[in-house]
Amino acid sequence: MVEASTARDGAPRTAAGESVYDRLRHLIVTLTLAPGTAINRAELQATFGLSSTPVRDALTRLGEEGLVEIVPQSGTRVSLIDIAAARQAQFLRRAVEQEAVRLVAALPDKDFEPELRDLLDAQTLRAAAGDVEGFDALDRAFHRRLLELAGAPDLHALVRARCGHIDRIRRLHLPVRGKAEEVVRDHARILKAIVAGNAVKAQARVRDHLARSLAYVETLRAAHPGYFRD
Repeated sequence: MVEASTARDGAPRTAAGESVYDRLRHLIVTLTLAPGTAINRAELQATFGLSSTPVRDALTRLGEEGLVEIVPQSGTRVSLIDIAAARQAQFLRRAVEQEAVRLVAALPDKDFEPELRDLLDAQTLRAAAGDVEGFDALDRAFHRRLLELAGAPDLHALVRARCGHIDRIRRLHLPVRGKAEEVVRDHARILKAIVAGNAVKAQARVRDHLARSLAYVETLRAAHPGYFRD
């Protein structure tokens, strides 16, 4: 029997469909499937060894997130990076994570500090090794853990579903020299303010950190003009 989970809208999701969705989303967000790339459903079915239904369901979800464009009788392609959608995602992340760090900074017991410092140390090592994939995974883990510590773990999935466009901008920027080190410094400053119990400073650090996601968007757009749309 195929295992199933339940979507936020109450509809069942099969494990196979979840697997296709997660894999395709990863390929899109990491730019392995570049903006504008055509998606062949028959090839996906063959690659995953699945019927058309889980592949269709995965593409539908990605379409709802704005990461693919499905044109009836025409085809499916990876969407171009939408700068307006990225700005809205930035707004959402800043609102959610500023509140999260306020709550975490107010916690009387800071026994999570060693765990987060280990994450920062691992990020430093990945940055030095030039491991963009590993660094990016640790970056996301740091932010996800803050939401968990704030008692709002489910918000990670909500924010993730809205951040595909800004995540692709981040991925374009991450290999630029000095960017990974900048991220680690920002995370260290956020953690320092949290451990000190300074909620106001922690919020300011998060606000500044997340503002950098779009600070260089025009430079990135000039370097990759075929990837973007307004």
